[in-house]
Amino acid sequence: MAGTKSKHRKRPGPKKQPPRGNPQKAHAPRDPRHVEPATFGDWVGAARLRTLPLAVTPILIGTGAALLVDRAFHWVLALACLVVSVSLQIGVNYANDYSDGVRGTDDHRVGPARITASRKAKPRTVLTVALVFFGIAALAGLAITIRTQQWWLIAVGVAAILAAWFYTGGRRPYGYYGLGELFVFVFFGLVATVGTTWAQVQSIPQEAWFGGVAAGLLACAVLLANNLRDIDQDRAAGKRTLTVLIGRRATQALFTIFVLVPFGIAAWLAVFYVIAWLSLLALLAALPAILIVWTYRRPRELVVALGLTSLTSLAYGAFLLWAFVG
Repeated sequence: MAGTKSKHRKRPGPKKQPPRGNPQKAHAPRDPRHVEPATFGDWVGAARLRTLPLAVTPILIGTGAALLVDRAFHWVLALACLVVSVSLQIGVNYANDYSDGVRGTDDHRVGPARITASRKAKPRTVLTVALVFFGIAALAGLAITIRTQQWWLIAVGVAAILAAWFYTGGRRPYGYYGLGELFVFVFFGLVATVGTTWAQVQSIPQEAWFGGVAAGLLACAVLLANNLRDIDQDRAAGKRTLTVLIGRRATQALFTIFVLVPFGIAAWLAVFYVIAWLSLLALLAALPAILIVWTYRRPRELVVALGLTSLTSLAYGAFLLWAFVG
């Protein structure tokens, strides 16, 4: 019997190790939806600084065209036009962050994260920030209207703000139906450039129209690069951008056209304004952007192409301003 009992005797097992860290945290429920609130850097990133040169370019060109009519520099009006353009650009970026975020379009975004989709900020807060920048643009535009007594400019300003909002906002945003590039060309190309010239001298020389076309095409090229990067996610989300409608190859070809045509315009202007030839130096940024768009392997590479195209636009506008002043 003693031998039998010894056979069933339990052998001591390995000692249990005490739990590491705070034992209360180990049993605390985790909320997978919890994220850290947006930092100042997140808000700056949501403003999408890479796109801001597109708001500066038409002001440079439009001011240069105004100096062809009146050699006096109307710097107050030029600055007010810059405030309108930049505020609208930032406002539309936050509005897109809000609208695409609440729709779920940005849930699988390839590029920089949006603060609405990532839940780092409440949608209402992002919307409020967008409206604040739209308000700044409206106040600056009202100041221009009062200064120039061109009261019909109020209608243009209202149309610009509505276009900025309904790009991705509202029930039927036009950006979801392949019309984004058209509105960008009109408002961030023609309207911004020609409007800047008119606000300063109440006249529109043909140079302002040529410059507006160039600025608009470069802005459209940036939008194409952005939408090419997100083509798969947009298609899955039902966002029918122009890129989704025409496909990758056609988008690459259209991007190339939009980038190169402005340099053809610059070459024509150089016949009358020799310094305009210097705008060809902007090809140092434009050509690598085109190469990336045609040879990219990962969508994130197109973020670089987007940035290079924005810099191309800014350099192009600066050289045209120099050409008109010189």
